[in-house]
Parts: sequence; structure tokens; C-alpha cells
Amino acid sequence: MGIAALACGPAAAQAKTTRIVVSFTPGGPVDTVARTISEQLGKELGRTVIVDNKPGANGAIGAVDVAKSAPDGSTLWFTSVGAAAINASLYEKLSYDMQRDFAPVSLVVNNVEVLVVQANDPAKDAAEFVAATKRRAEPTAMASSGTGSIPHLAIEQLADATGAKLMHIPYKGAAPAITDLMGGQVGGFFGDVTGLLGYVQSGRLKPLGVASSKRHPSLPDVKTLEEQGIKGVDTNNWYALYAPAKTPASVIDALNKALRATLATPVVRDKLLKAGTEPAPSTPRELADLQARDADKWAKLIRAKNIKAD
Repeated sequence: MGIAALACGPAAAQAKTTRIVVSFTPGGPVDTVARTISEQLGKELGRTVIVDNKPGANGAIGAVDVAKSAPDGSTLWFTSVGAAAINASLYEKLSYDMQRDFAPVSLVVNNVEVLVVQANDPAKDAAEFVAATKRRAEPTAMASSGTGSIPHLAIEQLADATGAKLMHIPYKGAAPAITDLMGGQVGGFFGDVTGLLGYVQSGRLKPLGVASSKRHPSLPDVKTLEEQGIKGVDTNNWYALYAPAKTPASVIDALNKALRATLATPVVRDKLLKAGTEPAPSTPRELADLQARDADKWAKLIRAKNIKAD
């Protein structure tokens, strides 16, 4: 059954378009996943699904847009773990509240972080990279896509887990960080496999370790950090779908069902896997529980390191 038939009120019944608000710029990993699922999701819902990019303020602009929208399934928020489970610990005042303003629909994908260095770096794996940082007189500069981002928090976890001598250098997004890594201005970078796979496959960057409990299918020869004796680098830059608060349970259920069918569609699933991301649908409750666990985990690290948003 299409979502329009389940929504409340005559206006909702007439709605034929669902807008997915993405809190990031076009062409980035979150936007790419949103556009990969949008057409099939529309088919499952029986309506047109469009992607609307509203970047800025670490996801807050897109979040507020959705929070103020009608709770009828016509506007959804597609975001990463940062805006959903980290921002509340980074900012003293946040213009949205996850508990008050949103209803979880489903986890969409899981993203594994990989540690990469310049192609000519002598380190063969993460263990050698860590050892080299300890031998240097000065800390090794490590780029991130921004203060409080998953790549930044992975750097902090790596330092805590190994005693590596690292200096965090925040950038405004992954692209300039990767550019400076290839240029030698910084010595390493953690990033989503989906955003780094092309650089690794072309030989422009060298992968040293995957921050996951198992190897990544797109990088089967790259050992996990745990395999290298490095424990405690526990990152997952997941992306998930939310609706405005007070969206009827029947509409949430219809959205969840449609998303599951979308991610099970071979062409969609294959495209996501080839891009280096893992389809991972969930129930709304499972997403709420994951969000709560990660919010607590990252809050503890942010407090311990006294990390403040730029």
C-alpha cells in the first residue's frame, strides 16, 4: 500500500511527492546513497521521490527544515551519524532535538572507516604507521573532515588505543583533506570506504587498516585494525532515514517497508555494495537504540577530549 493512502488528512492523501532532505552537498557520500535509493523508493511508495540538498551548520539546516514539515511522510531527513548522534555533544545550543523533533524510520547503510596514507608512505600497515609516529620528534599530522566528525573521533580513538603521536588537522569536508594528504601536507586520514575506494583502487592512496570487526569486501586484502593488534577504534558512519515527529505509526511502517524492499532490490543493493557501503535496513526501534548507544559513546569521548565545535 502506498504511503499517501496511509497518511492522515485530505492534504496528505493528495500528496504525490516525497522530498528527502539531505544535509550535505550534492555529490558527496550521503547524497550519493540518497540518490541511489530514491527512484526505487518512489516505486515502492507509489509516488515521486526527490532529493533536496540543504547543507550547512553540520546538518542543522536540513534537520530544522524537516522538523518543521508536515508529519505526513511527504518530507524525510536522510543524514549521517554526525547530525543524529554526535552534534548534541559538540554544540552547547542545537536548533533541533532528536527525541523531540524526529521519528526514526530505518537505518539505511553502514559505512566502515579506513586509515589511508600517501601511496609512497613506507608503512605497510597501521601497526607500522603507529610505530613510525612514535619515532618522530613531532606528532604526525592527521587530517579529518571536520572537528567532531567520525574521521576526527577515529583519530582520537587510535591515539588512545596505541599511544600514537598524532596532531589533528580539521578540514571543511573530506575532499580538501584528501587533496592535502596526496600532496603531503598531512600524514594520514580516516574516511569512509565509499569515499576513498576510487583513490585506493587507482593507487593514489594506500590503505593501512579497516576500523571494523571484519574486513571490507571491497578491500579484502586490507587487515582490520584488530587483526593488527589495535583495539578500541570503533567507528561506523551510518546513514539513516527519519520523519518529522508525530508522523503516524502507519506512515512510518509504510516507509520502513518500502525502504526494506528498495534495499533488497538487486540493482540498488549491487550499486551500494560496489560503492563500498553496506545496505543495512532496520526497524525504527533498532535505529532508535543504535542512535542512543552511539550518542552515549561519542559523548564520553568528546567530553574526555574536551572537543568543541569550530
